[in-house]
Amino acid sequence: MPSLKDLKNRISSVKSTQKITKAKQMVAAAKLRRAEERATEARPYTERMEAVLANLSAGAKGNPNAPKLLAGTGKDETHLLIVATADKGLCGGFNSSIVRLARERIAKLQGEGKKVKIITVGRKGNDQLKRLYNELIVWKANFVDVKQIGFGEAREIADKVLSMFEAGEFDVATLFYGKFKNVVTQIPTAQQIIPAVAPEGVVAPDLGGAIYEYEPDEQDILTALLPRYVAVQVFRALLENVASEQAASMSAMDNATRNAGEMIDKLNLRYNRARQAQITTELIEIIAGAEAL
Repeated sequence: MPSLKDLKNRISSVKSTQKITKAKQMVAAAKLRRAEERATEARPYTERMEAVLANLSAGAKGNPNAPKLLAGTGKDETHLLIVATADKGLCGGFNSSIVRLARERIAKLQGEGKKVKIITVGRKGNDQLKRLYNELIVWKANFVDVKQIGFGEAREIADKVLSMFEAGEFDVATLFYGKFKNVVTQIPTAQQIIPAVAPEGVVAPDLGGAIYEYEPDEQDILTALLPRYVAVQVFRALLENVASEQAASMSAMDNATRNAGEMIDKLNLRYNRARQAQITTELIEIIAGAEAL
């Protein structure tokens, strides 16, 4: 049975931990508001670009001159998985859920005899994936020194992916990230970005029977639009990840703070019982000694 000193030290230690988790929760809550605003503000532009892509790609189907970023290489042998996670932990199962989705996709592709390559964005995803798939990781992007993720970081990743595609290093690219829904829910998402396809549920805008003439033609527009589309999708994923990370961190630290409070209550109860038992033992010894005299 632990001594009173041991229990007192344990209570003091848990209280210190509780202060840290409470502070971390408050920091995450403050960061979440701004991160959620940025993710929400980026969605209309991304959704509109997806709608424009759906409209243009509908007219490019079956066209032998369609850009490779839209039509693909004609093969489905090599897949590139871009796994975006956080650089830091203490955010519950946020990182693990994204990595789990990527692992399931890797196992499925390898079971079909496909070749898999991985790009990791964020240290936590890289640390988890390299344990089993270190030989598949071809590049990793870490933005530890960046205070706020911007379009420049997304462009760096997109340029790397596009250069690999132009070099014929893969046929299909899929982006994995955590989509922010609310403070409680973050959805692990896998989205194919090369060949570019509009996500499920995106409907081409209703032109009302109007006929648009493109200047330059649709092929030139797609050639200029598709590389930017890839960068925008990566940027959206990074913003969604930041918001999801802060939400998950806030929830995890709130749970940790409440658990620490419950542990402190239990330790205080054990401490008081042990102290009462010690006092009772001392009284019994005093009374027994007095009676002996």
